[in-house]
Amino acid sequence: MIDDGYKHSALTSKIIGAAMAVHTGLGNGFQEVIYQRALAIELGDRDIAFCREFEMPIYYKNQHIGTRRVDFLVEGMISVELKAVMEILDVHMAQAINYLEAYDLEVGLLINFGARSLQFKRLSNKKFKQKAQGNPHIRHDLCD
Repeated sequence: MIDDGYKHSALTSKIIGAAMAVHTGLGNGFQEVIYQRALAIELGDRDIAFCREFEMPIYYKNQHIGTRRVDFLVEGMISVELKAVMEILDVHMAQAINYLEAYDLEVGLLINFGARSLQFKRLSNKKFKQKAQGNPHIRHDLCD
């Protein structure tokens, strides 16, 4: 699963492996929060540092316009958005990419536990525009 073509591939592979263990143990059919709690246990067991339900203020033209919460922020550099739906839709992809842009992160994962087999998408932020919007909370030590 490690592909040097993806930034942070080793870490995203570890996260995907943890998600696979959760899906194998629980199967599909539960609400998202159940998978979120189980993934927190699995990440902790694997000594992967994370913040759960990480909230970040969103700015536009130096003005605070709201907040968003990502399911996991892993090692201060990878956002992980969970779903428990039959299939990943474009709206789910857009939400996960928006988190990357809002938090000024390069890499994210969208993981769906709702299908028979675990589904995941590696996401990349090519814009990095949020800093230009005046968010003073953008930093690389987000979980500290």
